[in-house]
Amino acid sequence: MSLYGDYDPKNIFAKILSGDIPCAKVYEDARILSFMDAFPQAKGHTLVIPKVSARNLFDIRCEDLQNLIAHTQKIGRAVRSALEPDGIRIAQFNGEAAGQTVFHIHFHIIPAWDDAAPRAHASGQMADMAELKDLASRIKAKL
Repeated sequence: MSLYGDYDPKNIFAKILSGDIPCAKVYEDARILSFMDAFPQAKGHTLVIPKVSARNLFDIRCEDLQNLIAHTQKIGRAVRSALEPDGIRIAQFNGEAAGQTVFHIHFHIIPAWDDAAPRAHASGQMADMAELKDLASRIKAKL
């Protein structure tokens, strides 16, 4: 999918927002949902998405983007506190050529450890849901 086009209301994140697909929820309010990535690049890989229909950074209203990044910082701090990684990557992709695989704007919070290389983005290795829920609970407790 290119960098341009219409929002697909049937994308996987829209289905998670509607409750059609379960997730290991970290945080939710009226404007934001955060949950564990089902195909994590590292232990604790967390996603933060807005509840607005925007495909990428260029489609989202400025005030919604400001709220999204503020929550990414808040949740990132909780990930840092809960998991104590050596570093944290914050990633956001726009368009298939840039690595975007779900066309609903989102930020990745990816913990990093000195002794563990991250898996590739969209590697196809699905995580155990019980482990994801445990990680979500640990992060939630730090919010």
